[in-house]
Order: sequence, then structure tokens, then C-alpha cells
Amino acid sequence: MPALVLAAASLHAQAVHIDWNKVRRVSKTTATLQVVVNPPLRRGSAIHDRVFSELQKLGADYVRYVPWLPYPKLAVAELQPPSNGGTSWDFSLIDPMTEDFLHATNGHSAILNFSTIPAWMFVTPKPVTYPADPDQADWHYTQGTELRDPSMKELGDYYARLVSWYVNGGFTDELGKRHESGHHFKVDYWEVLNEIDFEHNMTPEQYTARYDAIVSAIRAIAPQMKFIGLALAMPSDNPKMFEYFLDHRHHKPGIPLDMISYHFYASPSADQTPEIQQFTFFDQADRFLATVRYIEAIRRRLSPETRTTVDEIGSISADDGGQTAPGHVTKPIPNSYWNLSGATFAYVFAHLAELGIDVAGESQLVGYPTQFPSVSMVDWTTGAPNARFRVLQLLKDNFGPGDKIVESSVKSSYVDSFAIVTPNGRRKLLLINKRDREFDLTMPNQPARLSVVDQTTEGSPYALSKPSGKTIKLRGLAVAVIDFE
Repeated sequence: MPALVLAAASLHAQAVHIDWNKVRRVSKTTATLQVVVNPPLRRGSAIHDRVFSELQKLGADYVRYVPWLPYPKLAVAELQPPSNGGTSWDFSLIDPMTEDFLHATNGHSAILNFSTIPAWMFVTPKPVTYPADPDQADWHYTQGTELRDPSMKELGDYYARLVSWYVNGGFTDELGKRHESGHHFKVDYWEVLNEIDFEHNMTPEQYTARYDAIVSAIRAIAPQMKFIGLALAMPSDNPKMFEYFLDHRHHKPGIPLDMISYHFYASPSADQTPEIQQFTFFDQADRFLATVRYIEAIRRRLSPETRTTVDEIGSISADDGGQTAPGHVTKPIPNSYWNLSGATFAYVFAHLAELGIDVAGESQLVGYPTQFPSVSMVDWTTGAPNARFRVLQLLKDNFGPGDKIVESSVKSSYVDSFAIVTPNGRRKLLLINKRDREFDLTMPNQPARLSVVDQTTEGSPYALSKPSGKTIKLRGLAVAVIDFE
């Protein structure tokens, strides 16, 4: 059965209005995703091959790759400080996933963010330990707020060597020894650290100085690299971060501010049922979009040439908040959740495009029990895409930079619309059902093709059908694209 079907003409059908000649703006927005390093992505895992194959087939640009703090051995290339005439540089666990990612995204722009600073670079009451098992999650690695080297040369040199390993074939370590990698990958963007408002609790002044130190060191060995700053977890809580960081007077001369980044996750409270969450997710999305407008006003005033990527957009279940507790067992996630989360991403994507944001990245390719299973875009046992992945695929296949965003509206406030004319003149309409119930919708023109992700398609490729009339039925939490003749 097709997932978006022709409905009988009805007195209750809601009219969709589109003015194809009223252009609101030309879109700059690319839909993409982030890939966070975790054990299921390692070679030999049950899902490794399927996941990287799906990533390659997707063919997205600006894919963000983040070796991150819960797995120090998978994220930090120098886990111990130089001592006794030697260093601890080791890429043996880091390289396989990074190579697989860069091969899967070959031909497309990529953003690398080795976000976790070696813990020994910080002043801490005692040395920070980490699990011997690289697959064991540890949420306590990022300790300390002050660097042991106030000049930040140690910090900058670490990242310069790490970048050189991947783009220049190797590096010379602190003791003068050469380490050869043989890698000469093309890396377009380097994002400097992650969720700095959480990780090491950085002040605007601290982060800006560290950004400058890292960027200066990387540019010395990779002058073509572009950089992304901030990666804030809670942008609405940190207006000073934007005010301070985007002011060029606070940076060393010549330091580029190519892009900024920040994040959004819808998150329900523990007592909210799926029936309630559909209200919560879109209300939280609207509050986030209000924050985006505020940030945009700051960016345009202080650094209008700086672009923006919202590179983590998703949802996190209340249950994931307890994942670090001993004996925690992940609760079953209803299939409707994946559709709700996918619809929320589509809604945020469309409104970010209307606001002129450059990149909208869904988070994240693989999550699994102990590492945010509710953010996953695939089944962590099989690697098969879920509805969240298919929504991204639908958006990526139909919308992109250069589209003319035109005026559209739906009489129902529970269905959102986003209409565009592509650079080659094709007319398309995105419809997002914000409720878990059906709506009949009447189009202003004859649809030529319907493409949809909903609770009947689940993680299968989005369904295609050719309608014979103007009225359609949009199922609960559906994301649909209509091509017009």
C-alpha cells in the first residue's frame, strides 16, 4: 500500500496555498548528518559494512565526523604525555574508522572534529584514567578547566600533528621522531572542539584563545583548511559566547571565522507518553528557531561573512538520561518515535532554510544502548536505516542550495509546508505532519509524484506514487514531497 494515498474529495480537506511567483529567498541550506565514533562502527562489528555502505550511497556533503569523549582510545591519539624519551602517539584504533569514513564520503565535503583534548593537558587533582577496553564507555574523561601550558602551544601542536597525520602523510613528534601515516586525505573543514559549554566548561575568553591557538597551528601545516567554531550544546543559554567569539577584535590578526556551529535536541520529560511528545518536540523546535533568529542578528552585526552549520539536530529520549547508571537497561523505543524525530528534523530543516542557515545536520548515524540509542538513524543491531535516515534522504534528494523558496501555507496549523522552485524550474512542496493523525489536503495544482516517509514505510526507502487527483491523505507524522507538473 503506498504510504501517501489519494483521498476522496472531502468537505474537511485542508487547502494548500502556493504562490510560485512570490520568492521569499534563495536557499543556501544543505541537509546532512553527523557520524559519532563508537564501537558499532569498528571493523568487524555486525553493522559496520551496512552502515558505511548506506553513508556512501547517501552522498551527502558537510558530513560531520566526531571521535568523542566516551571512548578515549577511539578518540585521543596521544593518551599519555611524553616521558622517558618516548611518546604515546597511537592511531591503530583511530585510523580504521576514520579511513572508512573518509572513503565513504570521498568526493563530498567533510567536517572533522577530533573533539576530545588529551586529559593530561589539563590541570587536575590527579591523573585522569580511562578504560583499558576501547569499547567501554567512560563519561568522566574531560576533567579540568585550566590547561597545564598557558601558552597553548602544547594544545595547538597536538592538533597540528593530528591533522598532519591525515593530510600530510605524517608528522614529527615532540621529541623529534618522525611518524609516517601515508595518508593524504582531502579534509575540507576542521571544527574546533565540541559542546564547549559542557566539555571543560569553557568561558568565551578561554574558548576563543584556544580556537586561535589550534587554528594558527593547523593553518601552518594545512593552509587551505577552513574552520568551524563554537559547537555549542545550549545556544540559548550562551549569548555571550556568540557576542565574544564573533567579534574579530577578540581574535589574533588573520584568524578566520569561516563558520560557527551549534546544536538542538528535542527532549521530553520522563513522564511524557508518545501521544504527548508530538506536542513537546515541535514546541521545543519553535523555541530553538527563535534562538536561531537571535544568533543570526548577532552574526550579521559582528561577522556577516561567517557561515553557520547547525550540525547536531535530533531528539533524545528521557530514558537516555539514565544510561550511565549501573544496570541501566534501555527501554523499548516505539516505531512512531523514529517518525516523530524525523518529522521534527524536516521541520527544523525547512525553517533553517527560510532563515538562511547554510547547513542542517541530523544527529547521528549510529547510536546504541550506552551511547544515546534514541539518536540513532539506523537499527544498531542490523545497520538498516530507520525513518530518521529516510527523512534525511528524502530531503537531500529534493532540496538544496539554489532553490527559490516561495510563499506557501496550509489551512491546518498541524501541517507545515515548504515550497520551492529548483534552479532547473521544477516545483516541489514539502509537507510535514506534526501530529500522529491523518489529514486530507487539497493541492492548488495537479501533483505529478508523491514521495513519503511515514509509519507504513518505517525504515524502507521512501514510497513513490503518482496521484490522479488533487486531494491526498497525509498519514500521522508523515514527511512528504510533492512534485508538480
